[in-house]
Amino acid sequence: MHGSLTVKRSIPIQPIEIQRASSEDQTAWDRFADVSPSATFFHRHAWADVIRECFGHRPEYLLARRGGQMAGILPLMHKSSPLFGQALISTPFLSYGGVATDDPAIRQALESHAVQLAEELGVQYLELRNRGQRRDAGHSPATQYATFLKDIPQDMEQIIRSIPAKGRRHDLKRSLRQDLVFEAPGRLEDLYEILAESFRNLGTPIFPRRYFDKILTAFPRETEVCTVKKDGRPISAALVFSFRDHVQPFYAGGRRSARDLHANDFLFLNIMLRARVRGYAAFDFGRSKVGSGAYAYKSHWGFEAEPLAYEYRLIRGTHLPDISPQNPRYKHMIALWQRLPLVIANVLGPRISGHFG
Repeated sequence: MHGSLTVKRSIPIQPIEIQRASSEDQTAWDRFADVSPSATFFHRHAWADVIRECFGHRPEYLLARRGGQMAGILPLMHKSSPLFGQALISTPFLSYGGVATDDPAIRQALESHAVQLAEELGVQYLELRNRGQRRDAGHSPATQYATFLKDIPQDMEQIIRSIPAKGRRHDLKRSLRQDLVFEAPGRLEDLYEILAESFRNLGTPIFPRRYFDKILTAFPRETEVCTVKKDGRPISAALVFSFRDHVQPFYAGGRRSARDLHANDFLFLNIMLRARVRGYAAFDFGRSKVGSGAYAYKSHWGFEAEPLAYEYRLIRGTHLPDISPQNPRYKHMIALWQRLPLVIANVLGPRISGHFG
């Protein structure tokens, strides 16, 4: 009696199709971004319109399909600036970007298409602000940025105990004795006034107010203004993003009077507490330049730095870009900006802030 022979048929691999996303793809795009493990809040499609309408940079969003199903996305913006030239970035003004997919072949196809697009556009470089580590050769890595993320303790006492004794714990406790008041949701007017003063003090041009208004309008369920007041006057504020199980105070600042009161510490504590009550589990402190004051501040809160795997591909450029405030080339410009009267900084800042980011 002869045994039967089983023939296994291989399932053909569907070809990968890469195309530029249209407005009709937005719903499917966001549905993919909401479930892809490698996607972030900054992969949401509405950022394309926010950045285009506020700064004039052109979206070049790419998506990949396999077998008719969306299998990967890559949000790109063609950033054009008379100050810094042209670049294709995923994504300017935001911390995270790059390809979102769980398929290495899809990732490679999208990145290869991005390089081809960058060459067609004649930009100086392609920049991918990857969150996780990359795998392939061909791009130049940059390790100047790190991000900070950790689980939120259950209550105020646990949050305070989670801060190293030599860190911000003492300042946080002092903030609880200053009769500060936390307000959420707060007002955009208060947020913008505080950020404008804070940006000027740091030597950074403030974005136009319509940028923050567009963000709140585009993401009404994922954004919230949080404010700290002293004697009824707003002195510290943040624009907080919520995505999946975590919150992130992406834009935050304080008036000069907030420093002695430790109002920013009080602000972040209450954002954590509010997040816990609303069911969020993690706090994303966002990116900072390695060695900067913000980097040290977040470390002193007990957050461990996670290097960001930004990568660049030079196209027509001859060296990697560095438009960071820590670049010595901009030292004198930053010092000059810090000395500007606030009213002048608030007029000039929105006109030039779109060149940065």
